[in-house]
Amino acid sequence: MKRQITDKQRFFILVLIVSISGFSQGMLLPLISIIFEQDGLSATLNGLSATGLYIGTLLVSPFMEAPLRRWGYKPIILVGGLLVIISLALFPLWKSVLFWFFLRLAIGIGDHALHFSTQTWITSTSPKDRLGKNIALYGLSFGLGFAIGPLFVPLVNISEGLPFILSSVLCLIAWSFVFFLSNDFPEGFASQQTSSARRFRTAFLIAWAAFLPPLSYGFLESSLHAIFPVYSLRQDIPVASVSVILAAFSIGGVVSQLPLGMLSDRFGRKPMLIILLAGGATAFFVGGLFEQFVWALVISFFIAGLFVGSMFSLGIAYMTDLTPKSLLPTGNLLCGIAFSMGSLTGPFFGGLFLQFSSGISFLWMVSALLLVICISIALYRPQQDPAHVG
Repeated sequence: MKRQITDKQRFFILVLIVSISGFSQGMLLPLISIIFEQDGLSATLNGLSATGLYIGTLLVSPFMEAPLRRWGYKPIILVGGLLVIISLALFPLWKSVLFWFFLRLAIGIGDHALHFSTQTWITSTSPKDRLGKNIALYGLSFGLGFAIGPLFVPLVNISEGLPFILSSVLCLIAWSFVFFLSNDFPEGFASQQTSSARRFRTAFLIAWAAFLPPLSYGFLESSLHAIFPVYSLRQDIPVASVSVILAAFSIGGVVSQLPLGMLSDRFGRKPMLIILLAGGATAFFVGGLFEQFVWALVISFFIAGLFVGSMFSLGIAYMTDLTPKSLLPTGNLLCGIAFSMGSLTGPFFGGLFLQFSSGISFLWMVSALLLVICISIALYRPQQDPAHVG
């Protein structure tokens, strides 16, 4: 049967889907945090509510590999996208912390299905000499959507339900393009006789350092978008300025995504990760020194985004370098789990920090985390011949 579209067109559709997903997430986190803050919800409960998205991701992660192997990429993307669209459309129906928590849980499940399928499809089919570039474009598309998302938060001043409906419609438009794709199946799976637990253990032992960048990016993404708006409002920074500050971080990641991906192809993933994490830690530390000035926060967030906005895509590329092809889907799952763990802990610990810290900048906590991860990756020594493991 003749293929419906070319490989380049398929890649374009996959990154389009990811960009719209990034847009909805980038808008959803600060939007709900600001709504709850204005309603008088505590910072800790606000942060706990934001974890629903990532709890959903963690709940579904152990069950994603078998359906992907059985049904292929396209059905998983379609089901995941539909779940996200419906959940976004339901937000305006009833404003309740518990109801919105379960909607975020559903979005987390749908988003993970979507991301795991597209991510594995791209990493499994990308030529070795273009891996860094393709993963960078994948990360770029998500980052671009995530950068635009917070700019739509002020629409809440027109109607509280408008941003949710707009996001749902945009996701529906992007989702419809999936029907033009021919279904495909992952190659190089580990033998079905090998247990899932053993595959997870082997992949983790081989490439544990590669899962730290997605972990750090998840923590950054969720804590900055869910907790930093609350912190900023308490510093008397207007909502519109908060949106610009958050967008500056995402735009920094968008600007540097592709160049850093290409540089990592040339100079190696590990040296680049060490330099970028150190630079991001420095940028956030300096931003904490001048956080009373909006312009200083915009600059520091933009510079931090330049350094660490590529952590997720570079982590995936590093994992692909270290992991044998038979374990690639498992490695991609672990990248998603690491990202979700960071995203889950970000709002929770960020909310606790905000509630119980006094006189210490929120940005200094972020800086300290990046420094710890930087040191951990610097100390990592990859196995000499991972291709023969597992």
